[in-house]
Amino acid sequence: MAEYRIDDLARAAGTSVRNVRVYQDRELLPPPVRRGRTAIYSDAHLARLRLILAMLERGYAFAQIKEMLDAWQAGHSLADVLGLEEATGAAWSHEQPAIVRMADLVRMFGAQVTPATIRRALELHVLERHGAHFVAPSPKLLEAGRELVTLGVPLAEALRLAAELQTETDRITALLVGMVRQYVLDPKGPDWLPSGDELPHYADVISRLHPLVMSALSAAVDRSAQRVIPQMMGDRLIAMVEKARRRDGAEPGA
Repeated sequence: MAEYRIDDLARAAGTSVRNVRVYQDRELLPPPVRRGRTAIYSDAHLARLRLILAMLERGYAFAQIKEMLDAWQAGHSLADVLGLEEATGAAWSHEQPAIVRMADLVRMFGAQVTPATIRRALELHVLERHGAHFVAPSPKLLEAGRELVTLGVPLAEALRLAAELQTETDRITALLVGMVRQYVLDPKGPDWLPSGDELPHYADVISRLHPLVMSALSAAVDRSAQRVIPQMMGDRLIAMVEKARRRDGAEPGA
């Protein structure tokens, strides 16, 4: 189970430290574990925080949110509730965010590092500000961008591609998760909530979604690459071979 300090928790949920403290003061968010003077939050806190933010976006007031959360917990054991919350908000990524300095960006992308490209990277969350430095939530994605630029693709175009990839993968992930929701949860009705005995099962279902999505996307991308790369590059390779043959045939003594 992941652990967060308050600024890490706020960043992971897409909110501010001030808001986290407000929700805690209003007893919407459980108190953290104290280690000396440091407050430590868990995946359960992250899941609860995301739930609070979603309810606020739908127009619920603090009092209404607290009433619903209290009613939810009153009908279930705390262990079951936390188990489901942890499964919903678990930090599944195997990547560890990496600190990136401006000098690192210049080394990777050269003169194409400009205020405009940095601003776009921040908008796409390819980079996040962290004091005087940046944090790359996905170092693999940043490295893929570096490889594209090394091959000759402009950085601005690589960032445009990152935006398209995120949109498409969000859409495909929603299709997969939506299918599980449709056939596992929704048949019992939009207002249905699992009983205490059913909570561990649904926590297990949710915890299996991330590896399922990763496996399906990885397999689909691999099969697509095997088809598309030869299709898109084959004509160029054939043209290069034919050109080489014509050149060799025109040489004296050929």
